[in-house]
Formats: sequence, structure tokens, C-alpha cells
Amino acid sequence: MSNLTFPLGTLSDVDRLIKHLPATNDAFRQAARARQDTLTKPPGSLGRLEDLAVFMAGWQEQEKPQLAHAQAVVLAGNHGICAQKVNPFPQEVTAQMVQNFKAGGAAINQLCKVNGVDLSVVDIELDRPTTDFTEAAAMSDQDCLDAINIGAAAVSSNSSILILGEMGIGNSTIAAALANAVFGGDATDWVGPGTGSDEDGVRRKVDVIERGLARHSSSLGNGLGILTAMGGREQAAICGAVLAARMARIPVILDGFICTASVAPLYALEPATLDHCLIGHLSTEPGHQRLLRAMGKSAILNFDMRLGEGSGAALALGILRSALACHNGMSTFADAGVASG
Repeated sequence: MSNLTFPLGTLSDVDRLIKHLPATNDAFRQAARARQDTLTKPPGSLGRLEDLAVFMAGWQEQEKPQLAHAQAVVLAGNHGICAQKVNPFPQEVTAQMVQNFKAGGAAINQLCKVNGVDLSVVDIELDRPTTDFTEAAAMSDQDCLDAINIGAAAVSSNSSILILGEMGIGNSTIAAALANAVFGGDATDWVGPGTGSDEDGVRRKVDVIERGLARHSSSLGNGLGILTAMGGREQAAICGAVLAARMARIPVILDGFICTASVAPLYALEPATLDHCLIGHLSTEPGHQRLLRAMGKSAILNFDMRLGEGSGAALALGILRSALACHNGMSTFADAGVASG
């Protein structure tokens, strides 16, 4: 068994750590499923609510899982690729939105408040954007490792659930680049309007991704190579948070396209690394549905959202709370004196 813990000392420690991550507990999953089959309802009639309860039971190792402490973390970074004019908003908006989050004025603040979530915002060297990946690797190994450790450190060990979101002007291009590098296809399969790019803007995104993939073709043989070549600091930090949560058996709700693409490098290293992750919502970004199919995952909600910030994940928490309320609070047929057929 590895003694690896955060902070990790080298980027290659990520590979070693993944080999020793805890798995879901099938005994508790089976116990939760058996309980579902005794509750006062036809078996399976609550659909995915039942599946969510069983999912939580396996990771929390409790027949009746709880949501005592819900944590949300929004990671923010800036991107050198913005020099290619792939973003309709100026890069200064990243820092301005971070201040808005910290002041309580954004959508994620309201959704966390109404859903009982503790929110923290972590901005990572906003004054030092990553390198333009059409010119060189976006991050050095050390930059990537530092961001992974920052994301891991943001996770509270007493959390019952972790919600992840992001902020970074230009990062819809980063997301499409990561998805394309991991799952292949054409850049046009993955690129969408993001925060409002017009047709010319979408074409620029496609062009820079194609140029980036061509430049780094020799570095894209594994997930960590993809992350350093094409990723950003908030994407690396999201990977770190996902790994730290897994080590602590904390289930994760990822937000939309950008959050899901952020962890695609972990999927490339080992698909089971994301077994503890739920997807909060299906983004209207066209690449998201393709990405979920490639990962074998489905979103909890489909509300035509594309804001980011963790907003869809925070909203999905209400569904998860409802799933556990039914699972834990409903009477069994025996308790209620109801004939079960």
C-alpha cells in the first residue's frame, strides 16, 4: 500500500496514488438496495433517486447515508490561450468574478445558500496566466503539481459531499482541448460558444485547438501529459480536489462541461478514478453530451444551463438531498403495516 498523501512531491505521484484509491463498498450498496426494496413503494418506482441513495451508501459505508456537511469549491485561473482571441470577454473578468463570488453576489452564492452549502473560492495566480498552448506547454510539471496540491488542500476532510465549480475566461477552449486530446475526434466535435462566442469565435477556437494538438502530439500519450500541455491551473486544481475527495471517500458533484472536461485527464489515467463523481447537469455546450457518453456517465439535471461556477452542481444537490430523505425517512412495509403483495 502506498504512503502517498497530499501534498504530492512529484507529478508522477499522481499515477502512483491512483493505484491505491479506495473503492465503493459493495456490501453497503447491497444493504441500501435491499432497504429500497422494503420501502412503501413499488421497487424501482423512485428511479434515479434510488440509485443516488445506493451510490452514496457505497461511498459513505452507511446503509443510511447522510449529508451533514456539503462543501462547494470554485477554482479560478487565467489562460494564455486568450492571446488568440478565443474569449468574447476580457481576461480581467476572471478576477472581477472572483471578487463577486467572495462578496456573495453571484448565482453560485445564491444556490449554495438555498441548498445549505459552505462555499469557498480559490483563485490561483490570476496575475500569471498559463502559457499559450499554441506556442508551448500550458504549464510546467511544477506549475501543474502546485495547482493539483492547491485543489486537494481546498477539500475539507469532514465534508459529506463536494461540489466543484470553476471560473476562468477562455476555459471553454481549454475544456474542448482536453476533451479532444483524451477522446479524439475533430475539434469541431467539442467546441461550442462558451460564454457567447459567435461563429468566427468558434472557428478561432477550433483553429487554436488543432494547432495545439499538432504542436503537442508527442506529449499527449497520457493524462498528465495532456493536462500539462493543454490544461489550466483551475483544471489541475479540480483534478487535485477530485483525488483528495476520493482518498477521503467523499462523493463529488461535478458541474457542467468545463468541470467534466477538467477531469478527463484522470479518466485517461484510469477510468475508475471518477467512480465517486456525479455530474450535476447537462450543459448546453455541445461537447458535454459527447463527453458524458465517452465517460459512461449521465447528468442529474438537464436545465439548459451553461453558466459554470458550480451552479448546476449546487442545484443538483437538492435532488441528492431528496433522494436521501426518501431513502432514510420512508417507512418499510413492515413498519407501516402495509401489505407488500
